[in-house]
Amino acid sequence: MTQKQSPDKPVETLLQTIDPTGIADEPLRRNVEILLNLIEELKAETEELRVENQKLRDENNRLKGEKGKPDIKANKTSGFKKDHSSEKERKTSSKHTKSSKNASITIDREWILEYPKSELPADAEFKGYEKVIVQDILLETDNVLFLKPKFYSPSEGKTYLASLPAGYDGEFGPGIKAFVMSLYYGGNMTQGKLLEFLENIGISMSAGYLSNLLIKNIDHFESEFNEVYVSGLSSTTWQHLDQTSARVKGINHTMNVICNPLYTVYSTTLKKDRLSVLGVLQNNQKLQFILNELTYELLDSLNLPTKWSNRLKLLPQETVFTESEFYSLLLRDLKKLGSQYRTRILEAAAIAFYHQQDKIPVVQTLVCDDAPQFKLLTDLLALCWVHEGRHYKKLSPFVACHQVILDEFLDDFWVYYRELMAYRDFPTQEKQFELKSRFWELFGTVSGYKQLDERKKLTIAKASELLLVLSNPELPLHNNPAELAARTMVQRRNISYATQNEDGTKAWDIFMSLVATTRKLGISFFEYMQDRISQKSQIPSLRTIIRDKCFSQHQPMSCQEELLCMSG
Repeated sequence: MTQKQSPDKPVETLLQTIDPTGIADEPLRRNVEILLNLIEELKAETEELRVENQKLRDENNRLKGEKGKPDIKANKTSGFKKDHSSEKERKTSSKHTKSSKNASITIDREWILEYPKSELPADAEFKGYEKVIVQDILLETDNVLFLKPKFYSPSEGKTYLASLPAGYDGEFGPGIKAFVMSLYYGGNMTQGKLLEFLENIGISMSAGYLSNLLIKNIDHFESEFNEVYVSGLSSTTWQHLDQTSARVKGINHTMNVICNPLYTVYSTTLKKDRLSVLGVLQNNQKLQFILNELTYELLDSLNLPTKWSNRLKLLPQETVFTESEFYSLLLRDLKKLGSQYRTRILEAAAIAFYHQQDKIPVVQTLVCDDAPQFKLLTDLLALCWVHEGRHYKKLSPFVACHQVILDEFLDDFWVYYRELMAYRDFPTQEKQFELKSRFWELFGTVSGYKQLDERKKLTIAKASELLLVLSNPELPLHNNPAELAARTMVQRRNISYATQNEDGTKAWDIFMSLVATTRKLGISFFEYMQDRISQKSQIPSLRTIIRDKCFSQHQPMSCQEELLCMSG
């Protein structure tokens, strides 16, 4: 018995065979293109309505005390694309050369093996040794019984007692402390699993002590965190920036990531708005405000009505205000000012102060996505090409000819991206003009696939930010370092879910930053923690290492001068 075919199947099959480019009659070809684009729009709208309808059904069932549709992931099919990554497309294939894994291995001891002489023939001659490196680890306790000499002075009525070596306070030594910190912050282990692991290797530690070790007494590390932040901001004229969600005591927060090749810093804020990001750029110092020429330039960009700008000019100019002072001033003198316009004034005045202050290095260029809260904060904004390409990969054409058009465009998109990468290594004025022309040709050509052409128009609107690399070849083309750093927070959130107080949140920010920064600087986080806890100071300050690497990479003189000033 043959299965009855759905009446829609022949229609879908016919649609996949239509190619407007093969129609010679221009009016007919144009009409077919319009109909195919209409089908794409209706198909997308139907899918959105289907999803929304299912959500409403589930909510209706929930209100009736019933269960909704089970959340079962569909099998992978060759239909709509779910993977929006562009790693394969943007990278050129190169011949893989396998490096020696033994080159970086430190030899701790040698063991000369013996071959049983009874098994050797009489004429066997010794020809030296064949080297074989085997990696292993010794995981054992090093519990120390300290005998502290004690003296008593009758004349002073005072007892003198020898102190424990640095790092051996609280009944635990620097080795186990550094090990625990490395597993928790560097290895993403939970506190519960850490306690189990310690118990298995013979270490008795209470849950309370472990919690305090992880989040308390971090003043020294906070100081180095602040130094890393300032030196990192000074080490390049541009910075990567991204955000992801975080939870603190059950309340939604935002984790901000700012980084460059020499450092990474995490900073948790309650909101993700422009003022919060501005606070992050100033290491979360309390915001200050000023009314000056830059303030009014920014207010023009933020479309503040002229009448309010004129009223602002009657207030004290070139005067620095705290947040409470400036807010009270606006409430007193601009009583009828709406909340949205008040926010715009606060943003403009805070940004103006940021650019004229000298406590924190001012970022010249942000490399980020096109989220509105990142705009106007810096003189220049460079948008991520990989993020832009992701918009095109999310298009899911239903008609076959549109899929062909999209595939051809994506091929051209990534060819152009690779040419930009090559330009960064060898910039010339001739190549700059060529790439500008190619940009308008790539994104300005009408394809006939409406959704693609509308997406192209959005890209053209961001041309200056996407092509900033042509005048500043040192800028990266993508924001992957910040996005990968944000992914670390996502993993941490999946494992530990949330922090429970401000101390825990600050500790996460500080130690996640130090883990990421030591990794970028080629330093073992475990050795770094052991060095700092035992106060040996054999590893230089991270600020010094960033400064040295900044010098070695031939950064601009202004960067070097700032770092010298910071190092005293």
